[in-house]
Amino acid sequence: MTSRTPRDSRLRLVPRQPIAAARRAVANRGSRPAPRPPAGTPAPAELARQARCGLIGAVRVARWAADECGRGARPRPGEGGGLAGTTAERAAAALGLTARQVRSDWDRARLAGLVELHGDAARPGWRLTAWDRDDGAVLRGWVALFDAWSLAHPAPAGTDPTVAAEVVEAAPQLLSVMHLSAGPVAVPMLLDLLQQRVAEIRAERCEVPYGTPVPPPAPDPARPGDADPLPELLGWALEGLASVGALVMRGSGGPGAEAQLTPLGNWAVWVKLEQICVAAQSPAGNIELSAEAMLRGCADLTPGPARAEYRAWLAARPTRGALDELLDAARGDDALVRGLAFEALRAVGAAAEPAVRAVADEPGLRPYALLWLAEHEGRDPEQAAEVLTREEATWLWVDTAAAVADHGESRLLVRHLDSAVQGTVPGLLEEVRAVGHPRTVQVLVALAAAHPDPALAKAMRRAAFQVHTGGV
Repeated sequence: MTSRTPRDSRLRLVPRQPIAAARRAVANRGSRPAPRPPAGTPAPAELARQARCGLIGAVRVARWAADECGRGARPRPGEGGGLAGTTAERAAAALGLTARQVRSDWDRARLAGLVELHGDAARPGWRLTAWDRDDGAVLRGWVALFDAWSLAHPAPAGTDPTVAAEVVEAAPQLLSVMHLSAGPVAVPMLLDLLQQRVAEIRAERCEVPYGTPVPPPAPDPARPGDADPLPELLGWALEGLASVGALVMRGSGGPGAEAQLTPLGNWAVWVKLEQICVAAQSPAGNIELSAEAMLRGCADLTPGPARAEYRAWLAARPTRGALDELLDAARGDDALVRGLAFEALRAVGAAAEPAVRAVADEPGLRPYALLWLAEHEGRDPEQAAEVLTREEATWLWVDTAAAVADHGESRLLVRHLDSAVQGTVPGLLEEVRAVGHPRTVQVLVALAAAHPDPALAKAMRRAAFQVHTGGV
């Protein structure tokens, strides 16, 4: 807190956590008790052991890459993030594998977050460091690979990309049915479900105006002369999900073939269904709302339930569209929404990095983007603010104060003074006036009204008037 001498009041310097301060601007609501997984689900330690067994090759390649980085020879990714030819050959020779095996393991390591790409260089991800000691990190890495099964197991050559995308979009429904069945499911039944879901997807995409006669469906261009490409693509989807350890196939193909979720796959599907249920049970039904409305609906949740809502909202949308929508919400006038948007982007993880880097030059988003990138690259959250310049830190302080003023209590706004980087109140006011934040006047007026020290409140009102009139 400040002293009683307003003209040279020393501010206590504390770790700067602007987004956390913005969250404290609203009342917290009690969290929902942690749900229990279905009976028979192995303990997390056993699930993590199974995930480690399935990713032995990916971990081996990631550790080779870490050793290369330690020697100063950073592996260079090739086209699409895959391992470049000469680098793959070097890794194959070192590990006693074929170049094809190394490329496959590299892709799985990248999708699981064991390897991260930064520009034209690759380096080991933070998850690799925690791999042997953190079961939660292992399970999150496996779920990331599970979500990206269609990238780990590319579609057959010549497949129509539109039809393949429809199968990928329909896969969660097939997995949900397998989870609810709690046992093997016949492949013909899955094919019937896939055909129904793909038909629904195509009907939802139809944009024929109401009242216009609907023409008969044209033959599917994906496979001229073939009635339906979906049986082959169902096989591709099941093979892809089996390759990442989510299910196993029983039978030798044909009408008697069956598919059954593994314990890992069953647990992952349950987690995703639970996330959707959490969002659906929220007062506003956040999963169906726009990004801005979803963030406002999550503002009074504690961090754990809020992250579950973010993940459920993200799971219901294509990643690219969800990122664009979150960043558009962050560009709005509400500073609290801006801070929460970047919290939601943390739930996206590595997939959000290119989008966040792309907005790092926008003045209104730059401080948030730099903090996000610093934490993503492994900096401690307490030290991430070191990447900001003095001006950027001051801009962020004003933006967070605006969130507190709009959504919080007076005492929180007064307490926010303690998080300023300046050592004195006069120094803070001078830099706040110069930073050019659009909410500067409102923040200073709100601080003047809230602060119990009359002399300090007067100094803030004077500073607000100077900013309003364009004075110095």
